[in-house]
Amino acid sequence: MNIAIFGLAISSSWGNGHAALWRGLVKALLRAGHGVTFFERDVPWYASHRDLSDLPHGGKLIFYRDWAELLGSARALLAEINAAVVTSYCPDGRAAARLVLDSNVSVRCFYDLDTPITLARLEAGENVEYLLPEGLRGFDLVLSYTGGKALELLCTWLGAKIAIPLYGSVDPELHVRAAPRPQYASCLSYIGTYAANRQFALEQFLVAPARLRPDARFVIAGAQYPCEFPWEPNIFFVRHLPPAEHGTFYSSSRLTLNVTRAAMARLGWCPSGRLFEAAACGTPILTDWWEGLESFFQPGSEILVARTTEDVLAALDLPDLTLQAIARRARDRVFANHTSTRRGGELIAALESVMQPELMPEA
Repeated sequence: MNIAIFGLAISSSWGNGHAALWRGLVKALLRAGHGVTFFERDVPWYASHRDLSDLPHGGKLIFYRDWAELLGSARALLAEINAAVVTSYCPDGRAAARLVLDSNVSVRCFYDLDTPITLARLEAGENVEYLLPEGLRGFDLVLSYTGGKALELLCTWLGAKIAIPLYGSVDPELHVRAAPRPQYASCLSYIGTYAANRQFALEQFLVAPARLRPDARFVIAGAQYPCEFPWEPNIFFVRHLPPAEHGTFYSSSRLTLNVTRAAMARLGWCPSGRLFEAAACGTPILTDWWEGLESFFQPGSEILVARTTEDVLAALDLPDLTLQAIARRARDRVFANHTSTRRGGELIAALESVMQPELMPEA
């Protein structure tokens, strides 16, 4: 199958959670013999932090400066391929959607990698710049990074004909156990771009424990943190951590923290790719709770759950052998169910099911 993707960015992981997912997924698709062309608008903030310039295994990464420049070649490509995917936060999402819907491509797909944010903005009456006025009605298939109730809302609010989940995943070749580095060493680490709607939980689950354990070392890695962030002397900061460094970062952590954005936590069924990455690296995970968590990891056995600062302190006090056993079980679960190869197969199955409706998976 030949697929065109109109997305946010795959070339830069700076402040961009889409990049790591697409890199693993695209590599898996290409290895399986499918064709992939990824269209990315060339913008300065990603260009200055670019850590990928070409796709492997014959994939095509096409940069363009404005939509008019791209239109002719994109239209010609759509006449030759099987499927086209437009994603949330694509800078030219509306124009790309209109192009795809007006084409004769066999499968016209929208992939919302930010479903809770999309729905929250709609509920607040905001303009969602990557959606057409008619919503998702023209697409043959809608994929969602979020499952559960979100799938129903994509149909009832936005008119999706078919909405099924395509969750995050991990590239097990990239996210592997590595030799720890002193600059990343911590009793508790966290990777994440700054987000105001994660700040309360981050203060509760990392800043407060750091304040209460002044002799322990904590590390945060991410972009866009404001000057007024409540740093403590024992919280160390890595301004940008490219995906190639994630394995080393996690391997240097005794325990790592996952904090879910508020909109995602409210809907549930939205596992961060960071969960799968850390588990693949054999690092025990401490996470906030959200509905559906137990469908991805078994709380207490494969993952630890924090609801209060005291829960974090209790997790930090667990013996090394207990944490290592939890990490080992989580790693086994991820390698069985949540690799990019597994997810690539699910994507192809979903696209083929539109062409052969009897193959359509249940939501």
